[in-house]
Amino acid sequence: MGGVRLDRSGATAVITIDRPAKLNALTLAMYDQLGEAFAEVRDDPRIGVAILTGAGDRAFCVGADLGESIPALADGRFDISEWDDAHQKHTRLDKPVIGAVNGLCLGGGFEILLSTDIRIAAEHAGFALPETGVGVVPAGGTLSRLVRQIPYAFAMDLMLRGGRIDAATALRYGVVNRVVPATELMDTAHDVADELLTKSRTAVAAVKRAVRELSDLPLEQAFRREAVLGQEAFTSEDAREGLAAFAARTPPVFPSHDS
Repeated sequence: MGGVRLDRSGATAVITIDRPAKLNALTLAMYDQLGEAFAEVRDDPRIGVAILTGAGDRAFCVGADLGESIPALADGRFDISEWDDAHQKHTRLDKPVIGAVNGLCLGGGFEILLSTDIRIAAEHAGFALPETGVGVVPAGGTLSRLVRQIPYAFAMDLMLRGGRIDAATALRYGVVNRVVPATELMDTAHDVADELLTKSRTAVAAVKRAVRELSDLPLEQAFRREAVLGQEAFTSEDAREGLAAFAARTPPVFPSHDS
């Protein structure tokens, strides 16, 4: 039936949606496992960054399994809110998550990608939100997230028409940060992870927390809250180390890396 794996490489966690024979379509159990993997990344102090990808070279994830998950939703036997952890709704995961898109990224798989922070796609990747064509909607966070992440017209085209776009178009739309040859995908993702691991974990967490908390606030209120969060970062042990290292022209050794 497949599953979701979490492997560690130093301070990097690699979460793999592992059902390649079914294009990494998610069963109900796999949704639970994905939510548990994100929680493990959040709670394990040894982990500083995560990479999310799919097994094989055909698909990142094509969404919910049409033979199990979708019928359960359609029959009312299952509530979509039970997938909130897998979609990182209401998340408190303040560590960076890199999406490494190794093929088709459709439906719920696209929605899960939108919960990641930095996204790298293989050249052969394809993206679509086909839900309206079968009478449903992309309600795994996409109705709220997509118009906040990319220009309105591109977001509405993807959600209303449901057509597939290639990796180059996804890059132009702003869905992904970078497109690379398939053979370079995971090396590139690990390079980005390694770079993030050199940064202050305190500062990185503050950025994620601020973006999460401030995006829906009126601007004046957001500025006030930003000042509070910024002051917390500026007075942290990491800030003292980072500024001292900058003055001494030496690499910083951030205390947060030892937590």
